[in-house]
Amino acid sequence: MEEEKRLEKARDAYKTKDLEATKQAHTKKVIEAAKEEHTRERGKYLGDFVYGALDGMVTTFAVVSGVEGAKLSSSVVLILGFANLFGDGISMALGNYLSTKSELDYIKKERERESWEVDNVPEGEREEIRQIFKKKGFEGKDLDRAVEVITSDKKRWVDTMMHEELGLNVEDKNPLKSALTTFGAFAIAGFLPLLAFVVATIFPNIFSNTFFISAIITAIAMFSVGAMRSWVTGIKWYRSGIEMLFVGSIAASAAYLVGFLLKGLGV
Repeated sequence: MEEEKRLEKARDAYKTKDLEATKQAHTKKVIEAAKEEHTRERGKYLGDFVYGALDGMVTTFAVVSGVEGAKLSSSVVLILGFANLFGDGISMALGNYLSTKSELDYIKKERERESWEVDNVPEGEREEIRQIFKKKGFEGKDLDRAVEVITSDKKRWVDTMMHEELGLNVEDKNPLKSALTTFGAFAIAGFLPLLAFVVATIFPNIFSNTFFISAIITAIAMFSVGAMRSWVTGIKWYRSGIEMLFVGSIAASAAYLVGFLLKGLGV
């Protein structure tokens, strides 16, 4: 998040050709602070939370819209809504768990292979490092020095091979935490489209149009969580929020139309 703020300041400074502001965005202190913030623990699971929340809202409100389109009772909305909330939420969490675990297992296996090759065929691995930095523009003594620095530390050597040769970013994520974050976000955000119906069940006739209230709550939540997505994607927050609201509206409209057509067919 801090890195994105720094980049945004740099972009704004460039637009106005403000050299002083550009220098401020590129001081050592500012850059180090931004990079430190970028690697903090809380950032690891932000993507899981955001996408879990978005999926929860979209799928649950799609169910609500489909039932509304078919003109079924509020009890059906709650039954199908909560079934989706827990069924899809658990499914998504398990899928995230297996995906994260598989990715980490693969990274671990590749790291073990690279480490073994460094131990057993160091000259070949050193040549790979040389070619990697040669492509980056290093040559002569600079290239020799770069190779020497990288290969003087085994961990740094292996890390470089993992990133530069294999394109693998080593991230110490916990599959269980990732899954729980996804499920929690899915369940909490996915409950919002059902909130108005739950309140209407407890307090009958409190709303003249429960579906409309649900749509308003969901729209606000979709825009808010969509704006949070900018922390992951780097897109401007308002654009990200509008995009998510647009996508959610399409899904809800399609579900409403299907429900309406099925009702018309006598289903």
